[in-house]
Amino acid sequence: MKDSVVIKEVVTKAERRIFVDFPNRLYRDNPYFVPAFFNDDMQDWDPKLNPAFSYCEAKAFLAYKGKEVVGRIGAILSHAANEKWGYKRMRFSQVDFIDDREVSALLFKTVEDWAREKGCDEVHGPLGFCDLDREGMLVEGFDKRSMFITYYNHPYYIDHLAELGYVKDTDWIEHLLPLGDENSTTYKRLKRISDAMLRRTGYHKVQIKNKLDFAPYIKKAFELVNIAYAPLYGVVELNEKQIKKYTNKFLPLVNKDLCCLIVDDNDELMGFGVGAPSMAEAMRKCHGHLAPFGWAGVLKSLKFNDTLDLFLIAIRPELQGSGVNGIIMEHLYTGCIKQGIRFAETGPQLETNHKVHSQWKMFNVETHKRRRCFIKKI
Repeated sequence: MKDSVVIKEVVTKAERRIFVDFPNRLYRDNPYFVPAFFNDDMQDWDPKLNPAFSYCEAKAFLAYKGKEVVGRIGAILSHAANEKWGYKRMRFSQVDFIDDREVSALLFKTVEDWAREKGCDEVHGPLGFCDLDREGMLVEGFDKRSMFITYYNHPYYIDHLAELGYVKDTDWIEHLLPLGDENSTTYKRLKRISDAMLRRTGYHKVQIKNKLDFAPYIKKAFELVNIAYAPLYGVVELNEKQIKKYTNKFLPLVNKDLCCLIVDDNDELMGFGVGAPSMAEAMRKCHGHLAPFGWAGVLKSLKFNDTLDLFLIAIRPELQGSGVNGIIMEHLYTGCIKQGIRFAETGPQLETNHKVHSQWKMFNVETHKRRRCFIKKI
């Protein structure tokens, strides 16, 4: 007799571990899947450890066939996002499932039922608790290696969502940028732009010798993120506890050659950019577990790598399009040359964010991935 699908809410820490580990098992043999930090995902669903619960409610669910886990989905009710954007939406998040219509249908029905209970009239996603979490379902680029800051999913997910009545709300696209040496035309052009902007504006780069030199600028950087990213899809302001959380997550990955802070004469932050050598292969090998030996692979990848992951670039709104981004890009490019990095990969960028896409025009850019936020009226 065929086992029926049963949905269970994640309640215990043991169940949460199963929830977080499910994609590692589903994509065990897929060379393009890259896991996130396991402990970070564990903490995301713990109200005591994730400061976003100050403005969010959330539940996580597992789908079972008999004793076998066959799917998962998270549901996040962001009161802050609903209030800011004037809608009544539930977010779905961290969704994965086998190629079984019954499984996906029951997972999404569970989220939609809870959304109705909470007074929502739409469900959209995949989205996280905030804009610095993973977002968007892959719809193009299934044969490209993922980043640890993005989701990977099978192509069949799209068909399942379409059958369930979900349609496109917005897309993010990702670029791969080939890099040359100091004699390349692109680098020379960036160097001219950067030098001219520094002379004209009087701005200067913060001289960073070690991670301690970042400390005075961390809060300023996230305050700038709040300002620069405010108009973007679904974004809500990061609170101080969230800033501390993401600082602890990303600061260990940063080095001085691949981080650029631009300040004025009053030491006010005008813009910044930060990246790190790709940890994709190291994360695959350790399945997202840093302890006890995963850190060794991650640290090695930060020293010996041919690809840069671009995490964040933020510039004051009044300076966007002014050329300040050229200073940041030249600094990162110089760092890449110094470290033997030959490619740079952007994270997801809204397809409608034409300002950010225009800055890549001087590169022989490959737009190699597209991911989507789906929506459904309920």
